[in-house]
This record gives sequence, structure tokens and C-alpha cells, in this order.
Amino acid sequence: PAPAGKSYLVMSNVIAAAKTTGAQAIHPGYGFLSENAEFARACADNDLVWIGPAPECIERMGDKSRARDTMKACGVPTVPGSDGTIESVEEARAFAESVGWPVLIKASAGGGGKGMREVHDPADLEAQFTAAKTEAQAAFGNDDVYLEKLVLRPRHVEIQVLADTFGNFAALCERDCSIQRRHQKLLEEAPSPALDEVTRTSMCEAARRAVEAVGYRSAGTIEFLLDSDNKFYFMEMNTRVQVEHPVTEQITGVDIIKEQLRIAAGEPMRCASRAPFLPNGHAIEFRINAEDPDNDFRPSPGTITRFEAPTGPGVRIETYLTQGAKISPYYDSMVAKLIVWGSDREEALQRARRALDEFAVEGIPTTISFHKRVLDTAIFQAGEARTDFIDIAF
Repeated sequence: PAPAGKSYLVMSNVIAAAKTTGAQAIHPGYGFLSENAEFARACADNDLVWIGPAPECIERMGDKSRARDTMKACGVPTVPGSDGTIESVEEARAFAESVGWPVLIKASAGGGGKGMREVHDPADLEAQFTAAKTEAQAAFGNDDVYLEKLVLRPRHVEIQVLADTFGNFAALCERDCSIQRRHQKLLEEAPSPALDEVTRTSMCEAARRAVEAVGYRSAGTIEFLLDSDNKFYFMEMNTRVQVEHPVTEQITGVDIIKEQLRIAAGEPMRCASRAPFLPNGHAIEFRINAEDPDNDFRPSPGTITRFEAPTGPGVRIETYLTQGAKISPYYDSMVAKLIVWGSDREEALQRARRALDEFAVEGIPTTISFHKRVLDTAIFQAGEARTDFIDIAF
């Protein structure tokens, strides 16, 4: 059936599909069961290779409050947060009063902005607490939440990491993912316009400590908040490949999925480096979502009546769309990714403008028009976008 709770989240169905087709391994992708330790164990129990980290790593880093404690113990800076999960509104209120408003409610088992709510007014706490738990249960089958002090107007900067069973490690530069709506990324670029070499080196070193602290083996991402004073704080670790991994591939020349497959096959990775990679040029990814940006990014399922993707130097498209394709209302609204690369940020921006102008999707509203407006803003052109960019610029 179409609903994920009756299909893609049913572990036995996925295992059965793998066994029926004679598959040797399962790559869990970006969402659904990709950060589910129980599913990773089910793969092993059924003689299927899990293309990802060990279940113990998923549990340790997937539980966001436990991950924060682990990072504190290995010297990675963290945002003040609750000790473990928060069970009641009263407990949440006591924490918020102790650290000061505003606070952020976050799903312990989640990612992608699901089960996450900002609370600026104490009067809104109960409603937002209930909403976060309800959304977390629907998305992850787990309604546990915890609280953090909300860092105001940060940048969202993350480090792509790879580690194998031979002790090899690589920190593949950073990605800036600050342009978001409802805590979900819309545009990512690499490298970050905000980082100097000192901060990049420090952030990559923190990512290395995080990986070593949990014995991580696979592709993963350490996500940080960067404040206005250029201080960074651990936010969470995604124990999977990210939607935005192509921008890192474009500036490093590393095929992250291929490396992930090599690691899962018990082979050494080919891009090991103790020092941070130096970025080659600049890359930007635009998430093309089936959403109406003029109506609060409302989902826009329907039929694609025209689809023409841009081509040319420095342009990469990842999509399943064709003319006549039907967009379902049941799943994530992302239907394509446009990635552009240039020898520097200005060239990448120029190629992005051309590619977006040439990108034709008709039949439904998409975020293509939104991305064009982003490129026209002085804030983005100056490389100064923060997580409140949409509220400020639009």
C-alpha cells in the first residue's frame, strides 16, 4: 500500500523483497529505515549485507540525546540540552526555564526536520511538544523527544565523513545547508562561504573525534551549528548518506556511494586522508520539490505535463521524472536535484542561473521559481545566509 507505515517502514517486506530477488545487500537510502538499528540487525540475521554502519553506531548516534552525551565526552562542543529524553510538558518547561527561552524540541530517533519544533513563547510549549511527539511517532515509529537551547540565527554546516575497517578516515570538506524551511534543507553548497581554513580544520578534527569515539565505519555526516562568533556546536550525526552528498563529490572528486559500497564489501576506501580535503571549486545543490513556494511550500502532487532538464558544463541532474510521471502525495516532495559546479562560487552562481532558467517542469508547482529568487537576493550573493534566511529574505 502507498502509506509508508504499511510498506517502506515494514522491515519484513523489505527483507522479503531482497530475498525474493536474490539480492546480496541492502542500501537503505536517505530516509525510512536508513537509521534504524533494528533493521540493520534484521539484514544481518537474514544473511544480507547492510550498507551502512554497525547497528550499535546507529543506536548510539541515532538517539540524539545519547549522541550529544557521547560528543561531550570526546571533547566536541555541544549545545546545552536535556539529559536524556523528555517525558512530559512539565519536564520540558522545567528544562526551558533552566536554560532560558527559546528552546528546540527534537525527535530522538529522527532527522530531516521531522519531529522538530521551535518554542519561543512559553504559552506554545504544550502544543508544540505534542506536535513534535506525534510527528516523530508517525515518521520514525518512536515518539521520544529531547530539548536543546535554541541557537539564534546560526548557520547549518556539516562535515562529510568516511571511515573503513582498516582504520582509514576522510573528512571531505564541509557543506553549508543554511537555507531551509521548517528545518528541512532546500539548497546546499560546498564549501561554506563562512568558513576560513582554521575553522574548517577545527570542525574536521571534531568530526574525526566523533567518528573515532563510536568506532564508525561507513559514510556519515556530522552536523554543526555555527554561530555569529564562528563558534560551532555539534547538532547531530546522520548515520547514512545525505541527500546533498553530490556537492561534496563535485568539489572532492570522491564517489561517496562507491566508497560506501567498498567499505560494506570489506575493502579499504580509496580516499583516506588524516587532513581535511582542500575543496576544488564550488558546488551548489538545488532541491527541486513538488511544492508551491508561493503558498507556504504546500505539497503539489499531480502529473508532469512537461519535463526538460538543463545540460551543459558543470551541470548534474538526479531525478526520476519524465513527462507523464505522476507525483504521489504519500512521500517526500523532492522530485529532482540540480547540482552545479564552477571553478569558484561566482562561476557556480552563473551556471546555476542558466540551469534554472533552462529547467522546465510543468503540470505542478515546483521550487524552481523559489531558487531563482534566492539567487537574486543580496544576502545569498554575499554568502551570508543563515537558517532564518527565508523569513528575512522573503
